[in-house]
Amino acid sequence: MGDVLEQFFILTGLLVCLACLVKCMRFSRCILLNYWKVLPKPFLRSMGQWAVITGAGDGIGKAYSFELARRGLDVVLISRTLEKLEATATEIERTTGRSVKIIQADFTKDDIYEHIKEKLTGLEIGILVNNVGMLPNLLPSHFLNAPDEIQSVIHCNITSVVKVCDQYMCEMRKGLILNISSGIALFPWPLYSMYSASKAFVCTFSKALQEEYKAKEVIIQVLTPYAVSTAMTKYLNTNVITKTADEFVQESLNYVTIGGETCGCLAHEILAGFLSLIPAWAFYSGAFQRLLLTHYVAYLKLNTKVR
Repeated sequence: MGDVLEQFFILTGLLVCLACLVKCMRFSRCILLNYWKVLPKPFLRSMGQWAVITGAGDGIGKAYSFELARRGLDVVLISRTLEKLEATATEIERTTGRSVKIIQADFTKDDIYEHIKEKLTGLEIGILVNNVGMLPNLLPSHFLNAPDEIQSVIHCNITSVVKVCDQYMCEMRKGLILNISSGIALFPWPLYSMYSASKAFVCTFSKALQEEYKAKEVIIQVLTPYAVSTAMTKYLNTNVITKTADEFVQESLNYVTIGGETCGCLAHEILAGFLSLIPAWAFYSGAFQRLLLTHYVAYLKLNTKVR
């Protein structure tokens, strides 16, 4: 019996060491890519002529639209608000000289995809950024007390990723798909149950899809950022952890060849590593949740610009 226990503890120790080694290697690659730009300059442009970005009217989607245009791609902007799309398109054309197409579509509905498909017909699409998403309420709340937007969240955060990937991948021979999830998807997050679960789907779906199609010249990567200052997060004050949309996007594009999943920036990788060290029993305990809720709500009230 003693020998069996000894072997068990040795094996457990080896597995823990291996897990730590994998994390260290991931951090090392992020640090390397953050300070030493090894991605060839024409790499993104070599994927194809056009980049398609959903949720392009604001925040991260808008930042991807500008950055990909700066890097030599023509861009298709898809979002709900026509005025924002037109203003963004005009600014991109003026500042980068790239061609821009706009498609007005409300991703909280499920009858929009034939319209999108028609508008994209004939374009050589090399990059797809599935960014559109909705957070029912920035302040934490219990599931039954949350706004009655369950179907809208499912359509916007889940259906959009599946449907747009389906349309895009049917035509592609090579390319890059960036699916924007959230750090909150990395484990179940009480008081954000719908948002956390919907973004966890994006994470799991993307990683499975990459395994299915890794033999093709297709990179499918899911990004799991934490705090980014956008309209959805009520323009949180920026700091070491909370990035502007432009900062996050510029850094995240350094990591498109790093693997199937990344937080998108070094600060968020470190935060994810720290949070993973908290045992599940401690994280989900009533005392910890109350402490987290009290401090988090106070932080939001102090650091958001829209109250």
